[in-house]
Amino acid sequence: MFYLHPINIAKAILRNTFSVSCFSTSKSGIICRAESMLILSKTAGVFSKPPKSNIYGLLRSFSVCPGRLFCHKLVLGIETSCDDTAAAVVDEAGHVLGEAMYSQTEVHLKTGGIVPPVAQQLHRENIHRIVEETLSASRISPQDLSAIATTVKPGLALSLGVGLSFSLQLVNRFKKPFIPIHHMEAHALTIRLTNKVGFPFLVLLISGGHCLLALVRGVSDFLLLGKSLDIAPGDMLDKVARRLSLIKHPEYSTMSGGKAIEHLAKQGNRFHFTINPPMQNAKNCDFSFTGLQHVIDKLITCKEKEEGIEKGQILSSAADIAAAVQYTTARHLAMRTHRAILFCKQKDLLSPANAVLVVSGGVASNLYIRRALEIVADATQCTLLCPPPRLCTDNGIMIAWNGIERLRAGLGILHDVEDIRYEPKCPLGVDISKEVAEAAIKVPRLKMTI
Repeated sequence: MFYLHPINIAKAILRNTFSVSCFSTSKSGIICRAESMLILSKTAGVFSKPPKSNIYGLLRSFSVCPGRLFCHKLVLGIETSCDDTAAAVVDEAGHVLGEAMYSQTEVHLKTGGIVPPVAQQLHRENIHRIVEETLSASRISPQDLSAIATTVKPGLALSLGVGLSFSLQLVNRFKKPFIPIHHMEAHALTIRLTNKVGFPFLVLLISGGHCLLALVRGVSDFLLLGKSLDIAPGDMLDKVARRLSLIKHPEYSTMSGGKAIEHLAKQGNRFHFTINPPMQNAKNCDFSFTGLQHVIDKLITCKEKEEGIEKGQILSSAADIAAAVQYTTARHLAMRTHRAILFCKQKDLLSPANAVLVVSGGVASNLYIRRALEIVADATQCTLLCPPPRLCTDNGIMIAWNGIERLRAGLGILHDVEDIRYEPKCPLGVDISKEVAEAAIKVPRLKMTI
């Protein structure tokens, strides 16, 4: 084993004779390092400057790995749209070179919901460390990057501001292009990192902050078919979990509300309570979850009186309520998605033979809801694809990958960031939901045996 110094690598490149693998040993195994590229010490709250050298300048365009020499686009993605501080480095081939994340879930569980100033402070405390760990894990210095991509819309204003401010420091210091990212676009395109999916495809984005159906025709070309008229499904499930006081149950105390509902529902009987899905008479692709939340709240209040317990105690029928709300949510999502598929096929927006339905976002990790959507996909001859669960929730990988997609397409790459601002609220694509409603497509009833 031997270690080849970066200077020698550069000389070999100049002679066009480089063909040797370089290795060094460590406790974790055999790795390759170009130590001069690891510029990770803190200086003025960001990173130190790299050595000034023509040879090192040449090296910056390459990533050195065991036995291989790459000349790839490399994007650092930074995500702080809500309550997770995340970063990742991804190359144009879809390889994740490094990632890191800090989750605020346990902190916000104690307060019963996300408190924006608390989220902001936790982002501030952790973002430098998360980015530094990401670059260290990827063995990439800021100088090696092709661009920096960061979520700037939509999301919590205070959280978005932290990510944008930190990113602009990096952009200005290392003179890198900046790619502002739409959070929902990133969720939608994540599937192209894990699967070979061409345009167009239909996407259902379901999370704690968003719920929408859109036709994806290109990297930044979306037709919005429908969206939630009030709250998102993840938000509704979180509220129901809090109302059921599941945080007091040892088994669910460290879980997010949605995950707690999913796990508790496995023990319940969904037929014990009959709850009708929202908007059954509206022949469009919009969603609504506030009314469902109110129905469940009244049901819980009624059961508390029946069982003679005070608010805050756990009902004996909690599992049955969880099963009922999860089933109703799944049916509502399935019905609107079914109509969207039928509309797209009717208008020749999706291929009749190779139609793809992508489901992404935090709620997409709910396996019960996925199975309901599989029934719809099977009935409409669609292929259902979901990113791995860890890529369904907010993460830095999807932001970096969206940056790669935009670099390839030459879209939204900024070299002047003076006027860039974050946008807490921002639509996705061109809204054609009125056209969908005017089509008034009747959806055949499917047997949801889950």
